[in-house]
Amino acid sequence: MKATFGAGCFWQVEAEFRRIEGVTATAAGYAGGTVEAPTYEQVCTGATGHAEVVEVTFDPARVSYGELLDVYWKTHDPTQLNRQGPDVGTQYRSVIFTHNAEQEATATAARGALQAGSPRPIVTEIAPAGDFWPAEDYHQRYLEKRGLASCRMELRVS
Repeated sequence: MKATFGAGCFWQVEAEFRRIEGVTATAAGYAGGTVEAPTYEQVCTGATGHAEVVEVTFDPARVSYGELLDVYWKTHDPTQLNRQGPDVGTQYRSVIFTHNAEQEATATAARGALQAGSPRPIVTEIAPAGDFWPAEDYHQRYLEKRGLASCRMELRVS
């Protein structure tokens, strides 16, 4: 079964989902736009309408879609519109692309529950999955290939 999540830069998101037992594959890529087979350079302009996403293939007997959503909410700040940290643009938007009616209902309910506990608006889009375009090979398992555990920046206040 497939799930598709956009939560800012796909490098960290892909690494987070790869760690989950029951996830059998991940792929960094692009979804939600109007250009066929977009390149990273095209997506970065913001003109294609694509978001950087991770397509997750999972075994629902080992991990539920709801469990994947729990991880998804923790991988980013769903109250930031068209950005995550220093990455700004519609390509970094918070978005869930659903592959069936059950995923749509589960994602909508999860977003509602999250909103109930948040003082700020949850801006995560939920939309039907369309075409998924895998990102260039150098984006796949980006952190793993470089021996990095994370690309998150920690802010220190002195």
